[in-house]
Amino acid sequence: MTEVIDLGRYGDAFRTDPHPVYAELRALGPVHRVRPPGAEPEHETWLVVGYEEARAALADPRLAKDPAKLGMTFLDEELIGKYLLSVDPPDHTRLRSLVSRAFTARRVERLRPRVQQITDDLLDAMLPQGRADLVESFAFPLPLTVICELLGVPELDRAEFRKTSTEVVAPSSSGSEYDAVVRLADYLTGLIEDKRRSGPSDDLLSDLIRTTAEDGDRLSAGELRGMAYLLLLAGHETTVNLIANGVHALLTHPGQLAALRADMGLLDGAVEEMLRYEGPVEAATFRFAAEPLEIAGVPIAQGETVLVGLTAADRDPARYPDPGRFDIRRDPRGHVAFGHGIHFCMGAPLARLEARTAFRTLLERAPGLALDGPPGPWLPGLLIRGMRGLPVRW
Repeated sequence: MTEVIDLGRYGDAFRTDPHPVYAELRALGPVHRVRPPGAEPEHETWLVVGYEEARAALADPRLAKDPAKLGMTFLDEELIGKYLLSVDPPDHTRLRSLVSRAFTARRVERLRPRVQQITDDLLDAMLPQGRADLVESFAFPLPLTVICELLGVPELDRAEFRKTSTEVVAPSSSGSEYDAVVRLADYLTGLIEDKRRSGPSDDLLSDLIRTTAEDGDRLSAGELRGMAYLLLLAGHETTVNLIANGVHALLTHPGQLAALRADMGLLDGAVEEMLRYEGPVEAATFRFAAEPLEIAGVPIAQGETVLVGLTAADRDPARYPDPGRFDIRRDPRGHVAFGHGIHFCMGAPLARLEARTAFRTLLERAPGLALDGPPGPWLPGLLIRGMRGLPVRW
């Protein structure tokens, strides 16, 4: 009988710093049966912690994303609709193709001046204070403003949207996630209807409503809502934590911070190392064994769930020597912080643009930037890796 490792037994230490636990698991093997913190025994799952095994699992078509294949549904899918992370080919191919027509590289590049302006405006408000919570004042509002403007979410709705979205990805109580998803579903339904009624606009959501493939295929109302849900959540929650985790890594490694300040040519590589060292997604969303299979010789029965540990894989010493060392001159290519395979993050170019702009501008304008107390607390759950706050001064 397979031993089940209860991750809850590690307590708050696992939430604050899961890396020693992942290292312990990797030393025993690349795949383990685990019970996530706070989960009931019926929610045990397989967890992949080895790099090569993670990349293979992320691209394995036998590990399905659509729970309907096993007669299951997820809460958000019931209330919101199908979206890219809950479907497999051919549905995934069709949805991604339609979204790619509107969410183009050219569109992301056009955002560059606006991302810079939002960054400057936030720092104009923050820097005269001398100290701040970097998450509250900078890391959160930057990507939230960018994605809301990109999709066409009215400014008045953004504060409420921020509160709701955080409850979806890191619920503060057992019932809060359900309530948050219900509120978000209602909000998005109304937003899409408003955009249909108001006619042509140049925001991404309006473009998605109009987008049509050569054969006349379009996104249905449920698919539109699902796509808006995914873009809004994934489009800001992850980048918030890329920025906050990256700043935290720099401020706790003064030699690396000094090297980056001395040579901003290291910035692109530094962002990739931040993604590898403390990426914002701890584990990819659930996959389901559509048929019996083996991962690294471990048998996975049909219908069982699999979590691919992105944070764990990116600290595998078999792929990255001395993986616990934060080194902005390292070659971190091949990291899986954005996933791998057909579900590779569509928003990666936008996240990189926002992060590079944020780090460059912050370091240039706050030369004395330093920690102003301990961060935290770290977010619960195995999905998002990030802090609720990061006190800094300059």
